[in-house]
Amino acid sequence: MDRAISVMEILAQRGEAGVSEVAGEIEVHKSTAFRLLGALEARGLVEQAGERGKYRLGFGIVRLAGAVTGRIDITQQGRPVCERLAEEIGETVNIAVMQEHYAINLYQVRGPGAITAHNWVGQLTPLHATSSGKILLAHLPATERATVLSDAGMKKVTPRTITAKTKLEKNLAEARERGYAFTLEEFELGLHAMAAPVRDRDGEVVAALSASGPSYRFTEERLHELAPVLTKGAQEISHRLGYLG
Repeated sequence: MDRAISVMEILAQRGEAGVSEVAGEIEVHKSTAFRLLGALEARGLVEQAGERGKYRLGFGIVRLAGAVTGRIDITQQGRPVCERLAEEIGETVNIAVMQEHYAINLYQVRGPGAITAHNWVGQLTPLHATSSGKILLAHLPATERATVLSDAGMKKVTPRTITAKTKLEKNLAEARERGYAFTLEEFELGLHAMAAPVRDRDGEVVAALSASGPSYRFTEERLHELAPVLTKGAQEISHRLGYLG
């Protein structure tokens, strides 16, 4: 597997390469390089460049890349908004998407008052216990939400984590109506957070924009006061992604 990835990286760098060149680069026999290229070609990941015995990357790469381009777009379009919001709200701002049974943070900007804030980028967090997770759950079809929660479980992360499905469903319904979700020490004691939905051009909720901070500073009252700033930011990212609503 490592060799196959090396082959694709060589082709990405060189544009085209023959079997001998590939074999020399990864230090294997020509027959091994030929088998690797053949397997990649069968999957559409590489293709022969005419009749010259050279190989180049195939369009199968586009299919794989398509699985993450949406996330890249969200991060790129959200960056300036997150930077502005971190200043306006004064707390840490994150963009998260759903990955299987978790919310994963793609991008983070720390506010002026959050110099020592935890870096959440790349971390998987429970859907039922985080504001980002809640807003992502809230906009799933009911049957899909039930399946996700059933598979993930509803572990009690702190004493304040909601673990009853009926109570969570009520909480999510309120979040849909309110336009944002919030958590009060439900994921980490001493941490409050809120999140608003980010929509793609079709109006589907594809990400959550959140703001989080210490409970002594980012109080429940302050959180609700600043919610319109966050929801407006989420709407701006949505419009940047092509949403016209």
